[in-house]
Amino acid sequence: MGHQISQPEVANRLARAIASDISIFHEHQIVRGIQEDNLFEVLAEPLAEGRALYEQRVEEQICTEQDFYERAVVDIIFKLKGQQVRSEIW
Repeated sequence: MGHQISQPEVANRLARAIASDISIFHEHQIVRGIQEDNLFEVLAEPLAEGRALYEQRVEEQICTEQDFYERAVVDIIFKLKGQQVRSEIW
């Protein structure tokens, strides 16, 4: 494996970039998942792929000590998109 990210700030930026890409490339799935209250099921594969990429690129110590990926997913996908899409649940 090549050089892994060892700085928390860089790991955080990577996590946010991955979450942003998921948000952009899977927007229709996100909207449908929010409206139908099955967002986690709809995004299971893209989220797992994103996490795998993140964990591949970031040192294990950072991954276990601070979950930047999970925070980025919540901030970028769930909070932002959740505010933009009408849903009886949210």
